[in-house]
Amino acid sequence: MTPCPPAGSALRWWFPVLLPLVMSLPACDSLFGPSDLTPEPPLTELPRALSPAEDRTVQATTAFGLDLLREMASEAPGETVFLSPFSASMALGMALNGADGETWNGMRSALRLGQLDEESVNDAHSGLLELLAGLDEGVEWRVGNAIWHRDDLLLHEGFRDRVTRTFEARIQGLDFASPSAPAAINDWVQEATRGKIQHMAPDPIPIGVVAYLMNAIYFKGDWTIPFDARKTAGADFHLEDGSTAPIRLMTRVDTLRHVVAPHHAAVELPYSRGAFVMTVVVPRGESTTAELLASLDVEGWNALTESLQVGRVNVQLPRFELEWEGELNRALASMGMGTAFRPGEADFTRMFRNSSPWISEVKQKSFVRVDEVGTEAAAVTSVVMVESAPPTVRADRPFLLAIRERFSGTLLFLGLMAEAPVEG
Repeated sequence: MTPCPPAGSALRWWFPVLLPLVMSLPACDSLFGPSDLTPEPPLTELPRALSPAEDRTVQATTAFGLDLLREMASEAPGETVFLSPFSASMALGMALNGADGETWNGMRSALRLGQLDEESVNDAHSGLLELLAGLDEGVEWRVGNAIWHRDDLLLHEGFRDRVTRTFEARIQGLDFASPSAPAAINDWVQEATRGKIQHMAPDPIPIGVVAYLMNAIYFKGDWTIPFDARKTAGADFHLEDGSTAPIRLMTRVDTLRHVVAPHHAAVELPYSRGAFVMTVVVPRGESTTAELLASLDVEGWNALTESLQVGRVNVQLPRFELEWEGELNRALASMGMGTAFRPGEADFTRMFRNSSPWISEVKQKSFVRVDEVGTEAAAVTSVVMVESAPPTVRADRPFLLAIRERFSGTLLFLGLMAEAPVEG
């Protein structure tokens, strides 16, 4: 039996480093336990091989996710971060199709896509969406993309065709000044995430916003072998500042892919037939999560997952539920796409025929619940496109008014409104 350090000492359970929906292929059927608990045979390979562009895009999403998590964790040390790199890549991928010049190059760099051209990136996204959609019928996996734009703006047909073909995006023009516009967007968000994410569009929609490019992702999967709820017990969560907090710790001894290394311990918990897994990585000894995350570039992550070996392991995992929300602007700018956020420099001329917008905000909201049965998770990424807002004249304080004939300049009436006006 491979030894595993006790949960209350060297292990510091920490979840910002989880990439809980990492697709992995099991190396051995024995990790699924007795066959009478798995009525469907385990999946041992993909229905088809990944194309070179798809493989490169998967690696890019991993690199992008790790870098984005590092950036977001550095903004708020000691705080939980729960991201969907897949969702952010999809939403920004749609925006990429409307970008040009330095903006396009910067976004491609931030998404860690190397030298892939637009056609290859789009084909890879389309192929991966199709491949993952029906991979395991025991896992509910839903992805939705939508573009909501101000109804007086005209999309370039090429942009419309690319995002419709690649992302199967819903494209809809709305009167953003109407009270019904935020509700239409937020109703889609709630439906796409089964109510787990709400209120991505503010009410009212700010003046100057021309479009929301959104991706929604929803995942629900039961563990291949569930935890026994009778073994769940109270325990202490050991924070990195030396303090503790109470948690409910699930316990399971099983045959799973895992590794216990000098500076970390890791285990892979499969859902349903094993195509989707949760990978839990915990620092050991004096190692910290910051040090662990700093060591995990895409090569380091691949080496870690490839080091997992099938064997008996004692898994102790907290039950938890969390909601997270964060603005990704600073992180994404640091990763190379700063031009996209700068008015006058951003080039999204391939998106609209009668507007030259830039990105004012990239925001993500996420949800995850982990218990003895399995995991439910959702995320929505919103890319907010704006143009220069018209100046506002808001007469909500004393003001002057005149009624005049403008060609001759003749003043017919002139007044000072010093008191709150009364409706007739």
